[in-house]
Amino acid sequence: MKDGVTYNKPENQIFVRSDGDMIYVICDTEDQTDFIVNRMTTQHCKLVGYEEWDEDKDMKFILKFLVHEENHDINGDLN
Repeated sequence: MKDGVTYNKPENQIFVRSDGDMIYVICDTEDQTDFIVNRMTTQHCKLVGYEEWDEDKDMKFILKFLVHEENHDINGDLN
């Protein structure tokens, strides 16, 4: 992924944006959220933020992932 790029097209079901070591994903449903967390979480990519926006049918779920190198201590970044 390129830094500062929004990966989104009209037919996409989720919104993805990169910003340095961070990847932001906006989902419409909790099922999408579960799927994305399962797919994105690896040894080098951890979920570090979760937020719910809006209510009812307009609700969105914002996931924030930190991508890090192999020897990086991620716990220091989770303040």
